[in-house]
Amino acid sequence: MIFWFRFFSHWPLWALHALGQAVGWLAWLLSKTYRQRFLANVKTAGLGFSQAMGAVGQAGSMSTELPRLWMGKSPAVQWAEGSYLQAEKAYAAGQGVLFLTPHLGCFEVSAQALCASFSQKYGPLTVLFRPARKEGFGKVMEASRARPGLETAPTTLAGVRQMIKALRAGRSVGLLPDQVPPQGMGQWTPFFGKPAYTMTLAARLALQTGAKLILIWGERLPWGQGYRIHTSELETQGTNDVDALVLQINQAMERLILSRPDQYLWGYARYKQPRQETTA
Repeated sequence: MIFWFRFFSHWPLWALHALGQAVGWLAWLLSKTYRQRFLANVKTAGLGFSQAMGAVGQAGSMSTELPRLWMGKSPAVQWAEGSYLQAEKAYAAGQGVLFLTPHLGCFEVSAQALCASFSQKYGPLTVLFRPARKEGFGKVMEASRARPGLETAPTTLAGVRQMIKALRAGRSVGLLPDQVPPQGMGQWTPFFGKPAYTMTLAARLALQTGAKLILIWGERLPWGQGYRIHTSELETQGTNDVDALVLQINQAMERLILSRPDQYLWGYARYKQPRQETTA
């Protein structure tokens, strides 16, 4: 596994993305289960296939770009107008920053951009880390996480305490709030009008620490030109209710996804039953 990651890490980004487009469409053609889930999720969001069709190839590119992002030369990254200053302002407030991103675009590069831009001045970014089930892939993933300005927190109570400590110290935490959490770590909340088991962690962290909530995602630019980082602030409107904030976060994720449905991971099993997992 490591050999192949090192091999592909030297490829230009345009070639990796082109390969990914082919991989994405091949998976679409060969897997009836994947295809049905993709189409069902698109329909639930109120979209037609033509609006989300580009995401078929983008899903493949998400996989084939990983060797370059994890082990190769850093790709070109730019910030959308006003986004860098918005992130800087959130850090400078000193309340801690909770960065939230759906499975949209390249979420790996969002974390890397934050580390490169702000960790030296404001401390490391802490992200949740769940070890991969396959040993070979797990070793590659662990190596990729060992980078300056990035700390990982396990998906346990100890990891939650680590994130609370980071936010209270004025540092930052990154989460994917549309990721289905283990049983007991979420609640059933509407997502595009359909009940989805949704993590409460992001809402609880924000309410316990008073951290700023910033939505962030990394747009995958065409022809291997790199990535563009987008941010926007999520105003909590003074709510102190976990249920209300979880719903508000889901609605914010919906708006982001609908802004670029061609880069969302529609094949993700968002409405699945949560798995059983110990949290201690």
